[in-house]
Amino acid sequence: MRLHTSSGSVARRRGIVAVIVGMLACTALWAPPASAHGTIVGPATRAYQCWKTWGSQHTNPAMQQQDPMCWQAFQANADTMWNWMSALRDGLGRNFQGATPDGQLCSNALSRNNSLNTPGRWKTTNVGSTFSMHLYDQATHGADFFRVYVSKNGYDPTTQRLGWGNLDFIMQTGRYAPAKDITFNVQTSGAYRGHHVVFTIWQASHLDQAYMWCSDVNFG
Repeated sequence: MRLHTSSGSVARRRGIVAVIVGMLACTALWAPPASAHGTIVGPATRAYQCWKTWGSQHTNPAMQQQDPMCWQAFQANADTMWNWMSALRDGLGRNFQGATPDGQLCSNALSRNNSLNTPGRWKTTNVGSTFSMHLYDQATHGADFFRVYVSKNGYDPTTQRLGWGNLDFIMQTGRYAPAKDITFNVQTSGAYRGHHVVFTIWQASHLDQAYMWCSDVNFG
């Protein structure tokens, strides 16, 4: 027996299929990046702090008054915060300073993250002269090393973009085996007070892949 299908039923089925395809496309659009990496979560980097604080309420108008630096970053490019784990560049050959112009350190010279270079009153994490740093690495790359710098006394992060000449080199670590969480201690001279920028370079182990971030801290 031959079954007859009305044109209305076919149209309905096509409509249902179109809705399902649309839903799958939206799901793919909002899914986390497949090639996730990591960032310093303590003291929080600028993009991570904005995502952690405002990611679930990024349309909240209160952000403009309560956290104006995150607000300007979301206005410039919300993808900077959604992809807080992906501030990387390949193939620098460890020529970090030569490949990263002054004023572009906090964005790792990535134009899509340029809002992170904007001077202002970024939210700070309170630290002492010795503090712990915590890398959360979703992809467990490991580290050849971390380099840590602190902005010099006299540099004002609320009015100046960060340049290499604004930094004091503090330390370079050794290698770390692949792990999702890597922590290490940083010991400074104790001469820092108030709002400073901790600038960190992570040289990942799996490739010649460099990450650079700014974390705003308040030395008590």
